[in-house]
Amino acid sequence: MQTLGEVIVVAPNSPQSGMGHAITIGEPLRLYSTHIFDNVTEYECSGTPADCVKLAKNYVLRDRKPDLVVSGINHGSNSSISVLYSGTMSAAIEAAIEGIPAIGFSLCDFREDADFSHAIPYIKSITEEALKNGIPNGIALNVNIPAKTDLALKGVKVCRQAHAKWQEKFDYRVDPNGRGYLWMAGEFVNFDTEKEDTDVWALDNNYISVVPCQYDLTEYEALKKLSTWDL
Repeated sequence: MQTLGEVIVVAPNSPQSGMGHAITIGEPLRLYSTHIFDNVTEYECSGTPADCVKLAKNYVLRDRKPDLVVSGINHGSNSSISVLYSGTMSAAIEAAIEGIPAIGFSLCDFREDADFSHAIPYIKSITEEALKNGIPNGIALNVNIPAKTDLALKGVKVCRQAHAKWQEKFDYRVDPNGRGYLWMAGEFVNFDTEKEDTDVWALDNNYISVVPCQYDLTEYEALKKLSTWDL
């Protein structure tokens, strides 16, 4: 982002995977200046990703409006239904709620030593296109990038969110003190197998997926049906 303009970072001070759109309301938020990158104004926040955007917009940058909010890049996929659980995408969607163009980037690689190098030119080009053309109001782009392999990426596909879910399983275990606890596991179930217009298909076929996401969760066809109920 430094090659595209002035960068101001407000980021959580601890991992926030799976936090979704949680916000901090029952305890104080702490915000400290930090120094990790050169020539960047940076703050670390005790709150969630959504908290970070709220603080950036209404406190750190209260007299300015950013041209773009970029969230990530995240370790691991935020495609399909994972967008609802994602702290990364919730930061981008919070920006969209505030009327700020936003993009969330994720690399489909959970390894601590994941190689991000193949993603850099695509991240820059997608961001440049967003700045040049604008992102529709109230929309955040969910960009997922396949893990690096020996094969070059095939390109970028603008697509829809796959119809899928996580099928949870809970593993019962016992701690050293003899007390039971549960560890959540499970598997990803894709109901849109072989649907070439979905983000999961794009990623499985070595394309970068770009899905426009909205925060309005109203299902308008169901709204018409419910309006006929005798309530």
